[in-house]
Amino acid sequence: MSTTPVSSAPAKTNSIGLQILDYRGSKSTLCAGCGHNAVAERLLEAFYEMGVQPERIMKISGIGCSSKSLAYFMSRSFSFNSVHGRMPSVATGALLANKTMRAIGVSGDGDTASIGMGQFVHLLRRNVPMIYILEDNGVYGLTKGQFSATADIGSKLKTGVVNDLPPIDVCALAIQMGATFVGRSFSGDKKQLSAMLKAAIAHKGTVLLDIISPCVTFNDHDGSTKSYKYMKEHDELVNETGFIASHEDIAVEYDPNTTVDVQLHDGSHLRLRKLHEDYTPTDKAGAVNMLMETHEKGEVLTGVFYVNTQELDFASRLNMVDDPLSTLSADRVRPSREVLAELMQAQS
Repeated sequence: MSTTPVSSAPAKTNSIGLQILDYRGSKSTLCAGCGHNAVAERLLEAFYEMGVQPERIMKISGIGCSSKSLAYFMSRSFSFNSVHGRMPSVATGALLANKTMRAIGVSGDGDTASIGMGQFVHLLRRNVPMIYILEDNGVYGLTKGQFSATADIGSKLKTGVVNDLPPIDVCALAIQMGATFVGRSFSGDKKQLSAMLKAAIAHKGTVLLDIISPCVTFNDHDGSTKSYKYMKEHDELVNETGFIASHEDIAVEYDPNTTVDVQLHDGSHLRLRKLHEDYTPTDKAGAVNMLMETHEKGEVLTGVFYVNTQELDFASRLNMVDDPLSTLSADRVRPSREVLAELMQAQS
């Protein structure tokens, strides 16, 4: 008796014909349960579902546990680990050399809010077109769990040491300094984080996403304000975030009195359902005040806080040529002797 073999269903592909496997990377070497692993998985899914060509992405990081995340998604992309705290300048230079590439930076709270703060603020004020992911766990995971600059006053280490220094709120700072898409999420909230990452990919400008990503080794215990338990008990949503890609049907029903719809640069839509009555995603001062007020209550506000789709990004503001600078021939970038002589004569 013969049997006819059952043909397997064709592998699912995205809008550019790639499978999810084309977006995978190396096997994680982070601690089991680390929030960074969940962030890497959401990034992988977001780029796949948005149909972004992996070879058109450059992934840049500093130093720390967070910086290892680059190996765990999109192995076909370009990756570069910079010096500790120096990722912003490397990313800015790389994007100016080839503005046709898309950049995602992955950093930690130590890498960004301490040694890298000087470079971080200038990336924000320039509105460099990149996604900046800050995997925030309140400690230095690679150097045995000391407090970072984002640790809350009164939070405790496993050793019993209590933090007595005020934290830096990177979201409030990013809004004030000029980032044009600012939000906070939790590595354990798959739905919210996925929608925010897709919207970040569609945005043109500096995106700062502060993602609370618990360190299971050093900062996931009672007394920590960045643990899984604390986040689940104190997460205060400012909005429910939905994302509709440009190729999807946007004719969905919603109440215009409680929902804000923001069209992003590629034609996609960020849909925010208000959970705070006074929330307006384009109000800079209101967003900062809301962050400060909820922090005083001991709540961790999550959601999209601020969006500005009108501001020019850094490359556009510089009025750069269409061709990537890295591809220009010497005669297009080097002034001739005659031009230099004219310049010198004009200065004399």
